[in-house]
Parts: sequence; structure tokens; C-alpha cells
Amino acid sequence: MRGCRALVAALVLASAATVAQAGSPGPAVHSFSAEELAKVSDYVRSEIATGKIPGGILLLQQHGKPVYYENFGVRDVATELSMSADTIFRLYSMSKPITTVVAMMLVEEGRLALSDPVSKYIPAFADMKVGVEKRGDEGKPTMTLEPLKRPVTIEDLMRHTAGLPYGYYGGGVVNRSYADAGLLDNDPDNAEFTARLTALPLAEQPGTQWDYGHSTDVLGRIIEVITGKSLFQVEKERLLGPLGMNETAFYVADRAKWPLIAEPMPKDRALSPVANVSDPRQPLRRESGGGGMVGTVGDYARFSQMLLNGGSYGGKRYLKPETIALMASDHIGPETGVMRDKNYYPGPNSGFGLGFAVRTSVPENTSWPLGEYRWDGVGGTFFFIDPADDLFGIFMVQTPSQRGRIQQELKTLIYRAMGR
Repeated sequence: MRGCRALVAALVLASAATVAQAGSPGPAVHSFSAEELAKVSDYVRSEIATGKIPGGILLLQQHGKPVYYENFGVRDVATELSMSADTIFRLYSMSKPITTVVAMMLVEEGRLALSDPVSKYIPAFADMKVGVEKRGDEGKPTMTLEPLKRPVTIEDLMRHTAGLPYGYYGGGVVNRSYADAGLLDNDPDNAEFTARLTALPLAEQPGTQWDYGHSTDVLGRIIEVITGKSLFQVEKERLLGPLGMNETAFYVADRAKWPLIAEPMPKDRALSPVANVSDPRQPLRRESGGGGMVGTVGDYARFSQMLLNGGSYGGKRYLKPETIALMASDHIGPETGVMRDKNYYPGPNSGFGLGFAVRTSVPENTSWPLGEYRWDGVGGTFFFIDPADDLFGIFMVQTPSQRGRIQQELKTLIYRAMGR
């Protein structure tokens, strides 16, 4: 019965034209056990029954066709409206791969290079300094400023080695300067936001440490500088529109679609000590390439299938296969000398490419595939691309507090269902 429900849901999703088109056929290295997939469903239902999440959507697509799709629970406990394929989620950092793909289109066209200094497009970056924390005479932390040893590059932005932290974690005087700077006050556009960033010190010398933060927001601004258009205009023209990602945007403009917005549990709205979940009903001037987008499971499925296909979808090529391979390779491996901060989110078995975490070693007691690349959002959503099995997976949920635990446990069950 459960399998029947999943099959019906998959057919509904396909008929709504929200699931990606078929990719390259071929035998999978691993296929799924229906019995083990049932345990995946049971797990999500248990999370809902115990009041941890209102609901969610899980899609697993292999060889271009859904092998598992199910809507769970409700999109909002206040309205009790059921989760459905047209539910809209805050993507947060799942915006980063979208922005990076558009930037790599400009790289392929010769309008941008990974080695370019950011100052070529945003001159104020040439004058930035690095903040170094030291102890004063009374043991109190102070900050001194040091000159750059080399320029911040486009590659630094894509792999998070630019020294641009979010500032709401980690402590220290430099991080606190970001948290206290009022970067988002009065809704700045991307140009003003980036100008505010350049008035702050970098947290590290460029290329020395993986430090998650505002790098992709700056990359979004560079896309605007190169094209002379807003980030959303470029993304809509070059990627979102052609792919049919019609519900992916920086806010939900159509009031009639506001009831479709998924919400976390009422007491699960804190993203950090200084921020709660955003309101996607409110139009903003700032179009955050690093964390501002909303979208549906079907939209992100089209994007994921394009990546899995090596850059093509529906007869149109967006990036070359070698460009996708470059993005999905580790750019912070031991040979680079890049250190990893204490909040290194990819984890001990992964490096980081251009826009994604990349698995570089197999976790203990598993046979999880090397080369899987992925990312997630602070609101709870996550996706992964598994080229070895011609598979991608997307889980859509809104739960800031439970996201890391659920992602790990759900991924474990999914791979176990594949015999991995």
C-alpha cells in the first residue's frame, strides 16, 4: 500500500510537469530495495508524529525517473494544509549552487576567470585588510589589521576561502564585527551590501582557510557588474526560465501562492542567535546569491538533473561536462594548504568544490560513493548528486533546529536502501 502511494505521488508530480526529464539511460551500480525504502518513509512519518517537523517532501530520481516520491504531513501546522508538489520552500544556501552555475556560464564564455581578482569587478576589494585578533595588555582581545598577501579571487568566492564569514558563529573579534555591522539594515541592494562588506576586515588571508560566509553573495554582485542586470534577471534569462524553474525566485510575488509557503514548527524559527527564518512574502531589494531563494521540489529536480546529466537538460546545454566535473572536484584538498575552520560543515569525509561539498573518502562502515556532491540550506532542505549511481535526491523541509540530524539519518537510510 505504501509503495502504491509513492507511485501515485510520483505520477502526480510528473503529470504536473515538475519532475525533471529523463537523463542518460544505463544500469545503476546500486538499485533500491522496496523494503528498505519503506523504512525511509517510516522515519519521516516518525519525525512528524513526534512533533519535530510539520511535514516534508522526499524525491529520489535515478536514470532520469523518480524511483521514490512522497509528500509527508502538512506544510504549516497553523493552516493544516497538506504538503504537496507545489509547496514553496526557503532554499537558503541551496541558492549557492544556482548562483555558482550562472557564474560558471560566464567563465565558459570568457567573461570571468577563476583566477581573476575580485577587485577587477569590485575595486574596493583591493584595499581590504585582514583582521588579526591579539590580546591586549589586560588580556582583552583586540584586532589589528594586516595587508593582503594576495588578492581575493573568484575561485576563493566559489570555494569559501575568501575570508568573508557570516559572523554569527565562532566568536572572536572579527566575526563579531560582521555580526554587529548591520549589513542588512534598511534592505540594501547587492551593490550597497557588497560595499558594506568591503568596509570590514577579512577574517583570514585569502586562500588559507575554508570559512563559510558571504562569498557567494559577492559572486552574485559580480554577475550583476559583468552583465549590467540584476542577479535575478540574469538567473531567470540564463538558467531558471530555460529549465522551467518557474517558482524559483527571491520572494513569492503572487499573493495567491502565499498559502503554498512551507513553515517550520512555531518554536523552530531561529536560524542563529541573531536571525529568525525570513518572510518570503516580503519583496527585498537585496537578491542574496548565497541564501535568498525560494523554490519547489520540482524546480530543484530540474536543476539537479541538469547537473547529473553533465550540464544539459531537455536538449539544451547549460555547461560543458568538463565544467561540471571541475565544479564537483575538491578545491581545498591537502595539496592546496587550505585549513578547515572548526565549523567545517562538509564533514571529515568531504572536501569542497565550486559551490558544493564533494565526498573524497568513504565514511566508516559504509560504501557511500566517492564523488557525490551536495549542499543544504539552514532552513532544512538538502540535495545530493550521486553520479556513480546516476541518482539525485532532494529533501524539502523547514526545520532550522533539526536539519543536521535529519539529513545525516535520512541519508544513512537512503544509502542503506541501496545496499550501501
